[in-house]
Amino acid sequence: MKVAPAHPDRAAVAALTGIALACLAACHAGPNYRAPALPAGADAPLVSLDTSLETSAPPPDAWWRLYDDRRLDELVREALMANRDLAAADANLLAARAALSAAHAERYPSTEVAAAGVRGRDAVTDEILELGGHRPQTLWLFEDSFRVAYEVDLFGRIHRAIEQAGANAESVAAARDSVRVVVAAETARGYAEICALGEQLTVARHSLEIVARESEITARRYEAGGNSEFDVQRSQALVSQVSATIPQLQGLRRAALFEMAALLGRTPVNAPRELETCDTPPHLGALIPVGDGGALIRRRPDVRQAERRLAAATAAIGVATAELYPTIRLTGFYGGAATEVSQLTTNAGLTWGVGPSITWSFPNQLGARARVRQAKARQLAALASFDSVVLTALKEAEQALTTYRAALDSRQALIEAQRSIHRSFEIARDEFAAGSLSSLDVLTTEQSLVALDAAVASSDAALAQDQIAVFKALGGGWERETSQLH
Repeated sequence: MKVAPAHPDRAAVAALTGIALACLAACHAGPNYRAPALPAGADAPLVSLDTSLETSAPPPDAWWRLYDDRRLDELVREALMANRDLAAADANLLAARAALSAAHAERYPSTEVAAAGVRGRDAVTDEILELGGHRPQTLWLFEDSFRVAYEVDLFGRIHRAIEQAGANAESVAAARDSVRVVVAAETARGYAEICALGEQLTVARHSLEIVARESEITARRYEAGGNSEFDVQRSQALVSQVSATIPQLQGLRRAALFEMAALLGRTPVNAPRELETCDTPPHLGALIPVGDGGALIRRRPDVRQAERRLAAATAAIGVATAELYPTIRLTGFYGGAATEVSQLTTNAGLTWGVGPSITWSFPNQLGARARVRQAKARQLAALASFDSVVLTALKEAEQALTTYRAALDSRQALIEAQRSIHRSFEIARDEFAAGSLSSLDVLTTEQSLVALDAAVASSDAALAQDQIAVFKALGGGWERETSQLH
């Protein structure tokens, strides 16, 4: 018997059908992701760059090492290992990576093993017994089965879900890196604050020595008939005024120590009290390396986080769009069903089956189409958020550089005023001793001396804080896992 050859038209139709199916299999619903364009001028050199203070060289990731301060290095290292906010961020990253693994698992067939034993009445069994002339009865029903199901990702639902989960995991990783930036910067800031308060305490105690000595001289002159009681009271008031600043500074330093303890993951009882010996804020001897706008955007974790959120939102459109099309699964099962356990493995109890299944929410697709519109709207929001984060990053860098330069200029002016007032105080004391100046002139000069010494110490503190704010705005302090936007 000869087998008739396939009709040419039918063969062509079959071939075209196979090609169409192959093309469909290669297609994924929803838009393919493209990295967003940056706002105009975002990658240009920073406007506030001052070549006398900063350099366009890229800053190192571990920027705090530029201070060449061993204690600062140790504190930042400890904080990055023990900070509890960072530990929570690490845990969130583990959860996001687990969600990505779960999304990848959908590429493979799902399997299920089930076994059950139930005593009772079954309607189907009773009907079979009645057809055979037997009375329905209560009996044991046993079942075991192994089921396999595989979703044919014809329209890319699984593919887009994996894209979404991957982008979400990378977004969480960027959020973790942002926490590292904050922890490193806050640790350096806390250390600088403690040391600056130590400097201010030293200055306050020195000022107290000066005004106390002058007050004692005034009191002795009064006892000798050379001054009035009014002069004595004014000098003693200045002593009390300067003395009052010391407890306040001590309280601020204790509070800063407790803040540092929290950053290091320590309890207050274990605060790093050895830092109380520090009385010189960390000083940067070289120009600050700041890079350019493009490097800043690539380095800032919050920009990378916003970009990855946009990628996830784009993939979510594909997931929602795939719901408009049929879901095709290949399923199979093998097992047994019987009233006796021994029959489960015999032909009498054998059950099996294999075949495709198609589910499709059609023709009512109003809900699915609404979810597509929702996903597209969220993508637009993510795009706007990305632009906002980029603009904020550039703004913060420019503001930090501007504030830093102003702090330097202010400190220089205060240093010059301090030098002049110290010389004026020496002249005032000499002329007062010679009788050419009044005690009021000396007291006024003394007050200016105390105020300027305190102002210079405060400017040292502000300068250290503003310098660290520059490094924080530049986005350093995390180990690079992603060198550029995807």
